Amino acid sequence: MSYTEIAITAFLLSILLDLFITKSRLLTRAVYWTSYAIIIFFQLITNWWLTSREIVMYDPDAIIGLRIASAPVEDLFFGFALVLSVMSLWIYWGKKGVQKK
Repeated sequence: MSYTEIAITAFLLSILLDLFITKSRLLTRAVYWTSYAIIIFFQLITNWWLTSREIVMYDPDAIIGLRIASAPVEDLFFGFALVLSVMSLWIYWGKKGVQKK
């Protein structure tokens, strides 16, 4: 499986997790998109720094080749999936913890 396939799969699974499994529905909230805008800004800076200095390198056969800030576009999909999944689970487990008290 290529990095592109993994990133897109993670992207889609994170959306399913948010909307249908944890039902956090972060994707429908303006506060999520505001926080994500801040996160993606720093992600792009970090990706640029790591890839432009060849600290992190990607096999050209594993990515589609489109780059943003020197990093493969797949990194944006993967980063989105990580942020959304963690935040959805944080809310889900937080609510479960509150109900136990």
